[in-house]
Amino acid sequence: MENLFNRKYTIQALFIIVALILLGKLFYIQVVSDKYFLSAESNVLRKIYTFPARGVIFDRKGKVLVQNEPVYDLMVIPNQVKSFDTLELCRIIGIDMPGFYKRFHKATVQSRYQPTVFEKQLSVEIYASLQEKLSRFPGFLVQNRTVRNYPDSIAGQFFGYVKEVTQKDIDDNEGYYRPGDYIGKAGIERQYNDVLRGERGVTNMLYDARNVPQGSYSDGKLDTLARSGEKVYSSLDIEVQKLGEQLMKNKVGSIVAIEPSTGEVLAFVSSPGYDPNIMVGKGYNKNYMGLLAEPNRPLNVRPISGYYSPGSSFKPVDALIGLQEGVIDPDMTFNCPGYYWAGNHKVKCEHVDGNVALRRGLARSCNTYACNVFTKLMTQKRFKNQKLAYSDWEAKVRKFGLGAPLDIDMPFERKGTLFTSNEYTKRFGKYWGYTTVISLAIGQGEMAATPLQMANIMAIIANRGYYVKPHLIKAIGDKKVIKKEYVQKNYVDIEARHFEPVIDGMQEAVNSPWGTAVLSRLPNIIMCGKTGTVQNPHGKNHSVFIGFAPRDNPKIAIAVIVENAGFGSTYAAPIASYMAEKYLTDSISGYRKAQVEWMKKQVVLPEQPKPKIKLMPKNTDSAGKSNPTAPVATANKIADKPKPIATR
Repeated sequence: MENLFNRKYTIQALFIIVALILLGKLFYIQVVSDKYFLSAESNVLRKIYTFPARGVIFDRKGKVLVQNEPVYDLMVIPNQVKSFDTLELCRIIGIDMPGFYKRFHKATVQSRYQPTVFEKQLSVEIYASLQEKLSRFPGFLVQNRTVRNYPDSIAGQFFGYVKEVTQKDIDDNEGYYRPGDYIGKAGIERQYNDVLRGERGVTNMLYDARNVPQGSYSDGKLDTLARSGEKVYSSLDIEVQKLGEQLMKNKVGSIVAIEPSTGEVLAFVSSPGYDPNIMVGKGYNKNYMGLLAEPNRPLNVRPISGYYSPGSSFKPVDALIGLQEGVIDPDMTFNCPGYYWAGNHKVKCEHVDGNVALRRGLARSCNTYACNVFTKLMTQKRFKNQKLAYSDWEAKVRKFGLGAPLDIDMPFERKGTLFTSNEYTKRFGKYWGYTTVISLAIGQGEMAATPLQMANIMAIIANRGYYVKPHLIKAIGDKKVIKKEYVQKNYVDIEARHFEPVIDGMQEAVNSPWGTAVLSRLPNIIMCGKTGTVQNPHGKNHSVFIGFAPRDNPKIAIAVIVENAGFGSTYAAPIASYMAEKYLTDSISGYRKAQVEWMKKQVVLPEQPKPKIKLMPKNTDSAGKSNPTAPVATANKIADKPKPIATR
């Protein structure tokens, strides 16, 4: 009996405990927490999203490069739509009746009870006309947004563009994005999207049974404000960038300028370029397809994806390795009869230089001198065979940033080309040696670099043996250091003393009467540089120049590539000098202004048909109508071959 008595009270106690738990949970649900109320009342509570403005982008001096302007999305709640003058609405927003029914059907399929985008990105002018008559269109409302605006209309490849998210974007970002949101798709907009995008705000709007808004639920306690994206400070000097794009107009190629001591990129020119404003608004799809159809591929980001043989601009690197290895010294001479015999084939030289040493060899860009240096490196007795010698040389070249990405803060950087010993064995078999790959001595053959890599080599020489990884953003908000790798020095293991004779040769290339880069001279500033005339199997050779200035305490390292322009001294060298002078002095000397204007007008383009797709200005309506006074981007003009500045 005692056991039964105890069991009775135990069971009663359990019932009492369970009842207390259920009552406590009910009290929490109904009184303490709003979570379950919101879930149960979701049919009368709607989340109204407010979209943040993306972060503003500045240049290195604080000038605004990218800002925001307001646009408006017309939303519809299909279940609230009643009879109204549809023709009037179509007239205001610039669509036809089939377009109206198509949009309304799509919104109905998505949701009959929640706001759905009916027409995206209405301009301020259209919004003003619509707002006056919005009460006539039951079920329609307007949602504020901002879109990008690029005041200077330049640096399209640098900035990239913003586009509506795909389902993959939504899936990859852990639920942050919803259909209709926008995300950076290229350039800086993509690379720094997470800091530029900001945080979306939410208003929990309560509606009554007749679908009339009653205000924010719980006096807005559960609402969140939109937070704008961070301010981003780029390393670009917008005036130097602008000059570079003007000089490269109607030319194909690239300019990259770097501040050697910091690795900050001062200019990032990819030509042909495009106005980034045409990638904003309802004309985006048509404009994007138009750019794809352009024969000279303006969507290519040539500074980090263009592959070019360095040509003679590689010779200073080989000379530095030769000095470090001790196979040459600054005074060692080689005889140049106008060619170099490599086994059974001849490497031609542009000049007959006679006995030539390091400084004059670089100043004259002597192929024979460069081939002799390479041969000595490949035939060192400390290696059992030339394949091992090549592997050692290749490793030293890679330290200069060739054959691998430099990890710049920009998506889709390519690594360039530099063959390994095993790759040569696969191509040529077991029996190959320095005569097989002698073209590497003059920067040709199985070697390709991006313009960024070429400019970085100049930064290394300017710094006498190290580089800081190139980067495009120097600060986010108040944070001055972006990543620690963008302040670290990367040494190339060449002793500092070996740089001086090489720099002497590069100074003579620019400033001596016999130099190949005399058209890159700067008034009252010592510039050091090296021209390159790069073989092009598809047409006229490419014009290349790399250099830095001033010689002591260098402030700018630069690489210029102009495709199909011939000698490096003809186009690339003078363009580099104008860019350097603009950055160093903030102006162009009086007598050189006419030369700059002449260069801007020159046309160096391959003969190709014009694209058939005409580009539209942003915010063009779906019928292609636009303000007749607005600028419209068109294909690059094809013109006659220009008169060259110089003949070598």
